[in-house]
Amino acid sequence: MPETRLEVTRFAPDEPSASALTFHRDGFVCLRDALSADQLERAREGARRVIAEQRAAVGEANMNRGYARHSFGNQLHHPEWAMLVDLRTVLPTLEAVWQSRDFTCMGAGGDYSLPGAKIQRLHSDVGEILHDPLGLVTTRDLPAPFIVVNFLLVDFTRENGAIRFVPGTQRSRAPIPSLEEEPAWMRESLLCAPAGTAVVRDVRCWHGGTPNTSDQSRPMTSVGYHAPWYRPREAAVLPRRLYETLSPRARELCRHLVQEIDDD
Repeated sequence: MPETRLEVTRFAPDEPSASALTFHRDGFVCLRDALSADQLERAREGARRVIAEQRAAVGEANMNRGYARHSFGNQLHHPEWAMLVDLRTVLPTLEAVWQSRDFTCMGAGGDYSLPGAKIQRLHSDVGEILHDPLGLVTTRDLPAPFIVVNFLLVDFTRENGAIRFVPGTQRSRAPIPSLEEEPAWMRESLLCAPAGTAVVRDVRCWHGGTPNTSDQSRPMTSVGYHAPWYRPREAAVLPRRLYETLSPRARELCRHLVQEIDDD
């Protein structure tokens, strides 16, 4: 069967206006060469270490997303994730999307798909965050409240479980179809892209994992950001000693996450 993929443009990091327009239309946009060769290798090293630790502690049979698919959880306390917070290849696109610099980081994580992972149903990563007593407005009627930037640490292909996205669904009020109801074109909307690509996505956009029929893991790390007007309570997950080593911009972004006293 020929490989099916989304027809996506990978924008250069110096095209934030064009990237923002695509983000608003599709609910996601891809940035090429978001990570340098050194940054990519460092991120891979961190991912390999945490994957090994989690597999040993949890076991593949108990992966928390089922079918050999697992979340990294919040890893902002590791330098390999903290370095992703203030990338000059990514932040201009976020600034163009929100027309502001006053967004904040809410943590860093990602996930990985191990060999044998099965297809995952389409889903959205945020529930209802507001209550309208008149029932006229939902979260889907808002500008993007929450953006996650995923960093592909290997080439994403049909064989290793590339994620599928349904463009334009970030504002849809339609029910998300089950696997049995999902039309073929959605199931085949694979986002195949090379390592080092950043996928900037509105977490409301429908997406899901696909089978990993390869013999290798498919990892991606991430950083999440909240809109300038969205201020949920944040967990203090960033050790102060690491926070103090970050750039002024990263410290500004992570100001709600820093621990007052480092854990021993």
